[in-house]
Amino acid sequence: MTQTAHRALLPAGLTDVLPPDAAFEARVREGLVQRFSRYGYDRVKPPLIEFEDNLISGSGAATASQTFRLMDPVSQRMLGVRPDMTLQIARIATTRLADEPRPLRLSYAGEVLRVRGSSLRPERQFAQVGAEIIGSPSPEADAEVILMAYEALAGLGLAELTVDLGLPTLVPAICAALGIDLDEIGDRIRPALNQKDATAIAALGGGVAEALGALLDAVGPAASALKALNGLALPDDGAVGLQHLQDVVSLISRGAPGLKMTVDPVEIRGYEYHTGVTFTLFALGSRGELGRGGRYLAGNGEHGGEPATGMTLFLDAVIRALPAGETEQRLFLPAGSDSKTATRLREEGWIAIQALDEALPAEEAARAHGCSHILVNDEIRKITPAEKDT
Repeated sequence: MTQTAHRALLPAGLTDVLPPDAAFEARVREGLVQRFSRYGYDRVKPPLIEFEDNLISGSGAATASQTFRLMDPVSQRMLGVRPDMTLQIARIATTRLADEPRPLRLSYAGEVLRVRGSSLRPERQFAQVGAEIIGSPSPEADAEVILMAYEALAGLGLAELTVDLGLPTLVPAICAALGIDLDEIGDRIRPALNQKDATAIAALGGGVAEALGALLDAVGPAASALKALNGLALPDDGAVGLQHLQDVVSLISRGAPGLKMTVDPVEIRGYEYHTGVTFTLFALGSRGELGRGGRYLAGNGEHGGEPATGMTLFLDAVIRALPAGETEQRLFLPAGSDSKTATRLREEGWIAIQALDEALPAEEAARAHGCSHILVNDEIRKITPAEKDT
């Protein structure tokens, strides 16, 4: 292996983003945040690294296994690199912005780093763009973030979007009502539910097999799933959660009649700290999820934190799902071109590349720089396909 090749190697799950992809990613990221701002979401920017106990305390315990740790040479305390931004936003909301009127709407964009990837998401570093509402327990808040995410993705050109809604509190509520300690048999129940393994659920036997089997049978399109769930004898807290889910579905149906909705009442992967309705966004033909979110408690206050709901879009997945964008028009300015002309053209929106010397003929240099146009005698001329290298 050559020295140059060795220096290009990166750890598994990490990659360089090169031109023109890096610029495209930046435009998509900023476009999403700007769209959120039109809904009244104010942008915040938390640090990449925090004290470890801030990141993994309370609800953050669910992400502890994915958190890189290092020692701070200044404070001599352990630091953590954020594996997710949602809980950082919750910390800001309940500390620095604790006195701001509720509900508080915040948005964010930034990189996260995780200890390991997964089969569907091998990337360990990727960008998140998201938004949170803190201080509202209403189904309208859940519907707002889901509709905003849907409209943002549709606005980018993504078609045939679907949202999969869940209620991860339902299984624990049923187990508690049956007197079953989920912590003791969770290693058997959770994999079976995640894999939709009806045989494994039936093998549990007794009331838990019957109840969880009925939940498994309810997985499907929102209308039929809700009808099936309403036919079950649920404990009181489960019934309250189901009513909240129904309200959210109704609000989404009115706000986006064309959005396909499914309900999966047994999906719990990745929702370890969520306390109510959750959701995952997909696009037909794209690999993996585009984003996810749901209801949780922000902070660790006297009463367990503030009601909150939010969503995170995974920028790499969003970009993979996007249709091919138009190539930006780049204009080549031969050596000696007037600087005032160059300034004017850039203000008009051109990417104007100024030649530094005449080492190559102007058109050859223009093609080498990927330019679509060239300035000839103060006139902009398109470089036709016939003039390009074959």
